[in-house]
Amino acid sequence: MTAIKFELNGKPITTDADPEMPLLWYLREQVGLTGTKYGCGIAQCGACTVHLNGVATRSCITPLQAVVSAKVMTIEGLSTAAGKATQAAWQTLDVVQCGYCQSGQIMSAAALLAKNAAPTEADIDAAMHGNLCRCATYHRIRAAIHQAATNLKAGSA
Repeated sequence: MTAIKFELNGKPITTDADPEMPLLWYLREQVGLTGTKYGCGIAQCGACTVHLNGVATRSCITPLQAVVSAKVMTIEGLSTAAGKATQAAWQTLDVVQCGYCQSGQIMSAAALLAKNAAPTEADIDAAMHGNLCRCATYHRIRAAIHQAATNLKAGSA
């Protein structure tokens, strides 16, 4: 078996784990990063969202072999300007209710804001499509994305 090498939250990783293992299970079970959640296992809920080379990606269906030479960022490593602004807005607006889906929500929102610091409603809808929240905090999530965009523009992330 060939070693799989990639970057995880800014640190080099080399593993001989099964290349077909979903990235989600590697992160949770092998590395101990439990902020990325299991929700559905079929990429429909967004709880497992991580950044793969800056793109919001569902880790439950991403095999380890797909991250060779890639940069993977989890909620634990989210330290970009967009990530900090997003997390600050989530706290300011008290978005979280039960919290289970929120790491995936934050990762999707931060990926959006990293590419588009002034998203429209349609941009937000497109970026957040497929991120489900059983507590229905969608209005607070949308408000937090707008707040994070404002914070980024003001440089107060």
